[in-house]
Amino acid sequence: MMTYQIDPIGIIRSPYSEKFAVPRQPNLVSAGKGELHLLAPYNDPTSIKGLEQFSHLWLLFLFHHIDPEKWRLTVRPPRLGGNKTMGVFASRSPFRPNHIGLSAVELKDIIIENKQIILKLGSLDLIDGTPIIDIKPYLPYCDSHPNAFAGYAQSTPDEKLTVEFSQKAQLVLDLQKQNYPQLTELITQVISQDPRPAYKQNNNSEQTYGITLYHFNIKWKIANNHAIIEHIYGKDIDGK
Repeated sequence: MMTYQIDPIGIIRSPYSEKFAVPRQPNLVSAGKGELHLLAPYNDPTSIKGLEQFSHLWLLFLFHHIDPEKWRLTVRPPRLGGNKTMGVFASRSPFRPNHIGLSAVELKDIIIENKQIILKLGSLDLIDGTPIIDIKPYLPYCDSHPNAFAGYAQSTPDEKLTVEFSQKAQLVLDLQKQNYPQLTELITQVISQDPRPAYKQNNNSEQTYGITLYHFNIKWKIANNHAIIEHIYGKDIDGK
């Protein structure tokens, strides 16, 4: 069998420092925007000539936080509650033979400065540091199929949790508002989607969880489908 080497053409910068916080699809967390930084020799303005004419892009990427040896023929999609199996090719699971993912994102702007090309992106579902292996323009006339059907994932998932902030957490958000104006919205949107594994989402007993967004370590508690953000820690707050 032939093998092929694929080298990244760029690296993603996003608020998501770990898999646990990443939304399962782009556009579920509108405040979760990011950037694509092109790598040499692709960070040449000629490589993106004409790209500004497109509103959206397809990004092909590598699930780089998954062990290359870990792939499966069947998986348990979260939309099916994590207790029903489907073939891996009937899912968007990261546990794929070649660990390649595909994501459609909005292109907000193109920045060219100091020999660096940065594509400013809208809502995305990629961990910070994700290697991008290709970019293709999104073509509405052939990429959009309004009459398509999607089996077990036909519609946008509902928000699963209500979210509130403790006084202590709200104080941190107020102090960070100038540098991170969308931090409140980002935390709310990420947690309202319930990032817990599907098999834990029906557990109504009170438990405490933690996620990292940007450099903020966020501690939150869930009870009866209601999340309370208790603490927000970070370098700008307590030197951690």
